[in-house]
Amino acid sequence: MNIIVTGASSGVGFEAVIELQATGKHKVIALARTQQKLEKLAEISLGLNPEAVIYPIVFDIVHDDYADLQQFISTHFDGKVDVLINNAGALINKPFVDLSESDVVEMLQSNYLGHVRIIQSLHRFMPSGSHIVNIGSMGGFQGSAKFPGLAAYSASKAALHTLTECLAQEFAEKGIAVNCLALGSAQTEMLEKAFPGYQSPVMAFEMGKYIADFALTGHKFFNGKILPVALTTP
Repeated sequence: MNIIVTGASSGVGFEAVIELQATGKHKVIALARTQQKLEKLAEISLGLNPEAVIYPIVFDIVHDDYADLQQFISTHFDGKVDVLINNAGALINKPFVDLSESDVVEMLQSNYLGHVRIIQSLHRFMPSGSHIVNIGSMGGFQGSAKFPGLAAYSASKAALHTLTECLAQEFAEKGIAVNCLALGSAQTEMLEKAFPGYQSPVMAFEMGKYIADFALTGHKFFNGKILPVALTTP
């Protein structure tokens, strides 16, 4: 399959790419903003599987122009994307009364509008039977426990959840499935930022494997679903 993963330079996105490359069956475009971390991802992928096909590309889904990426897909992916994993995101941990408008805008751009942009730009490359996987959060899951300091982050993830439900209907005629994994805790840098000192029972590589497996097969069973993936709260 031809797969694109955003936010691939760290955390569960990094681990999902490693899992996808381990089989040697998939071509992966790994997008992130940090060149050094992407180079490390490619090095590990090729170390585990010398035949891995990985294209690490420095790209900001919020601010960069998509024309070059579209051309790259046309050339290297033969104009076809089977799976898009929207994992890129950011987190601000700050009491609501201290949030600036720019803080809220940053959360919406990183966790929602960036995904809107990439889906609008790339859906034309996705054939019937393809799968868009949005990586949400239990923080934005309706009815879940909420935590001080994460209002802007959680609200932005809730927007992504609702977008998932809407796009499943809009893309139904094209045969593109759209689902969202509302992740609970996994041991990542972002978790440490949200909950300093907390130790998750789930390792990043375990969550990354789950995301990779779901991206490949989940659309056979789900569409338009917000699926909680959590052992505990947070």
